[in-house]
Amino acid sequence: MDVEVSILSTELSKKHMNKEEGKKKVMKKLNLAAIFAALVIGIGTLSEATANAAGKTDRPSAPQSYSRLSKEVRKKLVTLPYYGVFDNLAYSINGNTVTLHGQVVRPSTKTDAARNVATIAGVARVVNNIQVLPLSSFDDSIRVRTLRTLQRTGSLYRYFIGSNPSLHIVVDRGHVTLTGVVSSNLDRQLAYMTAQQVPGTFSVTNDLRLDGEGEAR
Repeated sequence: MDVEVSILSTELSKKHMNKEEGKKKVMKKLNLAAIFAALVIGIGTLSEATANAAGKTDRPSAPQSYSRLSKEVRKKLVTLPYYGVFDNLAYSINGNTVTLHGQVVRPSTKTDAARNVATIAGVARVVNNIQVLPLSSFDDSIRVRTLRTLQRTGSLYRYFIGSNPSLHIVVDRGHVTLTGVVSSNLDRQLAYMTAQQVPGTFSVTNDLRLDGEGEAR
């Protein structure tokens, strides 16, 4: 009788142990499934955060204001150290590309102009089409004579006051071009006729604009 009870107890103990091991296996599987699900959710959240961060980084900046950019380009040009009355600089803007035009007597002015404009926020590319005028003592003499003649005529002297004159004299192989801005049509015509009287000049082109017709550059 005792043997039978012992055997029965042993069998019950084995069944109980098997049930406990089964529960442990089930719990282990559940725990692994939960851990895997948490990892998947975590990875998904991280991927979404990374994508959002990348989206913020790659998002294009706000379009640059043409008016603001134009003012900054002009300021960079007129404040060049050797930009003077015998130079003429102009520019055009297409998106984030700035194209420089005009004529200068010094090669360094051309280089400095492009370098300075390239530092402006919003400018991605600078096309430098500035022409460096040839060295010529003949042209230099015409420049000086034209400047002095214009300064002594009527009230034209006021256009040459200050470090940034509003009237510029460009001389290329004896040909004179007047550029810049004057306040009246009378002054525009007076400057043109006066420049024509300067000895040694082959021709005079009058590109002067009236104040308000366009931005002086």
